[in-house]
Amino acid sequence: MARTPLNLDDLVEHWTLLKDEQGLVSGKRGATRLGFAVVLKFYTQYGRFPRGRFELPGEAVEFVARQVQVPAAELDAYEWSGRTVEYHRAQIRGHLGFRKCSVSDADKLTAWLAEHVACKERRPEQVRVELLARCRTECIEPPTPGRCDRIVGAALRVAEESLAARISARITAESIERIVALVAGGDQEDDVEPGDAGTGEGEDGPPVLGKIKEAPGNVSLETMLTEIDKLLAVRAIGLPPGLFTDVAPKVVAGWRARAAVESPSHLRTHPLPLRVTLLAAVSGKENILFFKLAEASIGEPDGTVREVVYPAVSGGEQTLRELVHEFKTRGPVYRRTVQTTLKASYTNHYRRG
Repeated sequence: MARTPLNLDDLVEHWTLLKDEQGLVSGKRGATRLGFAVVLKFYTQYGRFPRGRFELPGEAVEFVARQVQVPAAELDAYEWSGRTVEYHRAQIRGHLGFRKCSVSDADKLTAWLAEHVACKERRPEQVRVELLARCRTECIEPPTPGRCDRIVGAALRVAEESLAARISARITAESIERIVALVAGGDQEDDVEPGDAGTGEGEDGPPVLGKIKEAPGNVSLETMLTEIDKLLAVRAIGLPPGLFTDVAPKVVAGWRARAAVESPSHLRTHPLPLRVTLLAAVSGKENILFFKLAEASIGEPDGTVREVVYPAVSGGEQTLRELVHEFKTRGPVYRRTVQTTLKASYTNHYRRG
């Protein structure tokens, strides 16, 4: 991707040597003078040192070269490694009040990211942006790319462990036992080692979660009653209301998506607090089971649906259409209306049958 050329305003704002900076440059000659000056201005703007000549815009080099009265071509002789450049970097850090990122700094950055960023933002690239911004605020020279990746990864892990511990602590022991049973593999122990997790048909077949995640299939009274059984199985867990109230919606959505694609055997390998949290998040799927049924009923109104479901609902097809429309436009309040209306209708019909 081509770089946008710097205009005069950019050059004046970011590449003009201030009076105190001119004092640092004085005493140096030739390539050393120019190299020090452009590295100083680059660090002032970006909070880090350039990785080499290729990161320095040609217009900026020319602009600084005129100020220090050294031909721009002299920069080719500047050495980007060795004792001289390390001395220059130490001078620049000292002048600007920056320091290298120590082990203690890395630990503090990890803790700060976990508490203030990674608890609500799970995308590593965005957490990294916040890490670099925090480094600049704290006058810490950004770590190497590899070290940044390790800090970001640690912050995401610490934040998730903290959130999982908080969520699982809100769930009763009885409910935890029920929710863990969703991925129990027959007579297999729940706590399996990661290396032992398989995906065989015999292992992943029995878990209740697999059945809950199955698509309803073609709409009929039988599939609707099956979905009701799923709903009742999830509700029997007894999750407390407001379980995820103080957790960012995008984090809960991420947990739900993760639990939805992981096999029961894989879910069993997670530490108990995280396993419980993931399963609790995906169990929230029951909130829209009945809405899906209502929408599917409208999508396939002929045959069994028209003969069995519509007569069982007060107002028939029109009621279902109105409920789906209200859900799409108004959300959770009407979601509960859909559930209540359909459940009563299906239950009454089931009893009559």
